[in-house]
Amino acid sequence: MALWSLVFMGTLTLVGASAPAGPWDAFNFAPTSRTMFPTAVKEVSGSVHNVHNLVSRGSATLIGNGSWVALDFGIEIGGLVSLNFDDVSSTSSIALSFTESPVFISPVTSDDSTYPSANQSYDGVLQVPSPLPTGFWTQPAERLRGGYRFLTIVSTSNDSVTISNVSCAISFAPHISNLRDYSGYFYASDPVSHDRNFLTKIWYAGAYTVQTNTVPLHTGRQIPMVSSPGWANNATLGVAGPIIVDGAKRDRAVWPGDMGIAVPTQFVSTNDLLPTRNALSTMFAAINPLTGALPESGPPLSQLGSDTYHAWTLIGTHNYYLYSGDDAWLQTVWANYTKAVGFLEGKVGPEGLMNVTGLRDWARLGGGGINAEGNALLYRARAPLVLVTAADLASHVNSTELSSAWATNATKLKERFNDVFWLPSAGLYRDNDTTTLCPQDANSMAVLYNLTTSPEQADSVSKGLTKNWNNLGPVAPELPDTISPFISGLELQAHFESGNDERALDLLRREWGYMLYTNISVQSTLLEGFTANGSLSYRSYRGYNYDPAYTSHAHGWSSGPTSALTYYVLGLTVTSPQGRTWQIAPHLSGLSAAQGGFTTPLGWFGAKWSAGKRSFTLHVDVPEGTTGIVKVPVAGKVTVNGNLAQSSSDGTLELVGGKHIVFVWS
Repeated sequence: MALWSLVFMGTLTLVGASAPAGPWDAFNFAPTSRTMFPTAVKEVSGSVHNVHNLVSRGSATLIGNGSWVALDFGIEIGGLVSLNFDDVSSTSSIALSFTESPVFISPVTSDDSTYPSANQSYDGVLQVPSPLPTGFWTQPAERLRGGYRFLTIVSTSNDSVTISNVSCAISFAPHISNLRDYSGYFYASDPVSHDRNFLTKIWYAGAYTVQTNTVPLHTGRQIPMVSSPGWANNATLGVAGPIIVDGAKRDRAVWPGDMGIAVPTQFVSTNDLLPTRNALSTMFAAINPLTGALPESGPPLSQLGSDTYHAWTLIGTHNYYLYSGDDAWLQTVWANYTKAVGFLEGKVGPEGLMNVTGLRDWARLGGGGINAEGNALLYRARAPLVLVTAADLASHVNSTELSSAWATNATKLKERFNDVFWLPSAGLYRDNDTTTLCPQDANSMAVLYNLTTSPEQADSVSKGLTKNWNNLGPVAPELPDTISPFISGLELQAHFESGNDERALDLLRREWGYMLYTNISVQSTLLEGFTANGSLSYRSYRGYNYDPAYTSHAHGWSSGPTSALTYYVLGLTVTSPQGRTWQIAPHLSGLSAAQGGFTTPLGWFGAKWSAGKRSFTLHVDVPEGTTGIVKVPVAGKVTVNGNLAQSSSDGTLELVGGKHIVFVWS
């Protein structure tokens, strides 16, 4: 990882620290170079001489109008195409088209990124008209393509054209020189999947997805949108860059809800938190100074009217501070943060629950009024992640009065939430007090954010959520015919939180196994969503105009397994800023071993465990000066560094920083 620092609204210095090398590196999807060349010829039509030379940077000749070749770069990439025109006439011309999915390879249009259109051809192609230059040519910067795997080059004149040295200069993560130099890793063998390396691969697929979503400041999708055919990615995305956005191809804007999954992924894999700080600073800079309302999305979209995404910005503030310990930045946003908390608290009625009036959300139906998802997210998801966490943040800026008030509000909300939304006949939470629909999002959040009142209730929710499953994952009741990896990422964690570890891995294998291996996607980054039968027609009836070519194949909100495997299967988490305190609580999940770790400004945090029939061994490697607890996942006698140790009744050991070996046998 590059050594670098950037000053903006205080100083954040990220010191490069590489994760240990090992066999897991073979599953890192990030490329070895920022200049990418095609790895294969996917398809040819018409007359193209010496076409396979293009894979070795050699030359090929397209002869005749309509002759074309589709090149495969092997993984999701994004940036500016360059090539050499070796032999052209005065009337030779070509066009370029781009697609993530091979389903949409076409010489006449790219997959859609500007706007969803039922004819699946809004974007069209990039015309390179005559007269063509002889020699080196580069795609215009404003026509940057943020995400694709397949590039089609088509002759658009009767005269032949000879090209060579086709490449893409990667635009994402512009501040990182070595994209593969991660500061974290994960490694485990999967005894159930057809691919024993599946868990390791999906961890790295999530990490690479978020890398492709980390973009230069002036590469956002233009709003108002350019007319068809066309696209433009030269809009300004916020107050500073690089910045984290929702997707590589589109929307290429800051979306705080997406960050709720993407930022934990970012932390455990690369610890590249500057793009997150810039995104959060962008949201707080756009606060309504009178009401305290935050926008739903960053510029140039700058959409308003979402109470849930308002809350996600507050959650993101907590996550960023927990991972970075950036006190200087927290001070700069604190006044706006407290104003934003007040905006949500002002919507609590006399019944003690939030009246959701900002209805924009992740695309779910319903959600307004006294709604379970809104209340779980806006209040209890803020507790501990906003109200209690707001209380936690308040303690760091010595706002003890606010800390006490926010914690009290959170406690009251939990009681009312269970009174109003719990549906005993279903063993689940309902969407509101007038329905029996039990949504995936609110139930997942209720367990994940500790709104349940007992382990038995959490287990009931975990079991009840499986009623939505088919062989590809959960079909969301609140958005029929839709499998949402965003909400499923929350459900995945909820199963772990409720102690249903093997159920969590079952979900992971179904949904993310499909995304990683299906041949209609890029097999390196993760789909925004899909339908119940696995098609790309995600959200067709809900804003995407029945355009499957519009669906993103590199969306950070789908990377939930990356942090979940680290936090739950490996069991390693930080519990105070930068990891001054930490916890290791492995969830064995039917596995025999796992290892991994991550880096914070304090240093390396690593864990490695193995489980036998009657023994369990854990290697701990954490920075000196820190303290933490280990929750032993099996019963038996315990030694620490060879000395007999006494754990508490719940199997908890207290340890100081350094290297330790915990051994349990029965």
